[in-house]
Amino acid sequence: MTLVADTETPAAPGVAAEMFGSKLPLANRYARLLAQHGVDRGLIGPREVDRLWERHLLNSAVISRLVPADSRVLDIGSGAGLPGVVLALARPDLDVVLVDPMARRVRWLEEVIHTLGLSATVVRGRAETKEMREALSGADVVTARAVAPLGRLAEWCLPLLRPRGQLLAMKGESAAEELDRDRGQIERAGGAHARIERCGVDVLDVPTTVVVIERTERRGGRDGRRRARKDRDGESGRTERRYGCST
Repeated sequence: MTLVADTETPAAPGVAAEMFGSKLPLANRYARLLAQHGVDRGLIGPREVDRLWERHLLNSAVISRLVPADSRVLDIGSGAGLPGVVLALARPDLDVVLVDPMARRVRWLEEVIHTLGLSATVVRGRAETKEMREALSGADVVTARAVAPLGRLAEWCLPLLRPRGQLLAMKGESAAEELDRDRGQIERAGGAHARIERCGVDVLDVPTTVVVIERTERRGGRDGRRRARKDRDGESGRTERRYGCST
C-alpha cells in the first residue's frame, strides 16, 4: 500500500536542508504522512502536527551525529518511525532496522518505507525475547525513544549490540536522575561509560537529550561492577563538543 499525503504541514525550517541534504523532499513527504495519518492511527497526538519538525523530525535527526558511518542501527519500539525513519533519511549510509511489537505499527512502518522508497527493514517483535536476540544481535547502534525506563531498556537492548556498540536512549529532562537511579542495573546488564549528550544545541531551541551507553564484554559480578565504576569515574568530568552534541 502506498500512503497518500495531502495535508498541509508546517514548512521545514532552514536547518532541515543541512540535516537531510538531497533527502529533504522525502523528509517533507514523511512529515506530511505523519500529519495526514499519524493522529488517526494513534502514532502522534493531535497537538503534535503543528510541531512535527521541531519536536519529532529535527529532534530525531540531530542524534545522527552520534552514529558512526556505515553502522547497522536497530530502532527499538520504532512506532511512528522516530528516530529510525528519520535516521534512514538523514543518513543513507546506515543499515536501519525498525523493530516494533505491534502489528498496526509494523504495517505503518512498512507502508512508509515503501512510499518513501527507503531501504530500511521492518521487523515485528520484542527486543527482550530470545528470538529477537538471536535474529538481530551484533548491531553497531541501538536507538530507542520513549520506550522504557533506562535500566530496563539497557537489559533489553545491550544484548543486541556487538561489544563496544552503543545504545542511544532518547530521554527527557530527568535523564540525569534516571541515569543515577539505574546505573547499577545498567552495569549488571553489561553497560559502561554511560554519559549524557545533548544534541542539536546549535540548532534546536530544546536540544535532544541522549543517554549513551556502551556495551562491554563484562557481565555482572563484583569485579565487573568495580571495573565498570572505575571506567565510569574515569569518564566523569569530561566535557566536549562533537558532531553538534555536548556532554
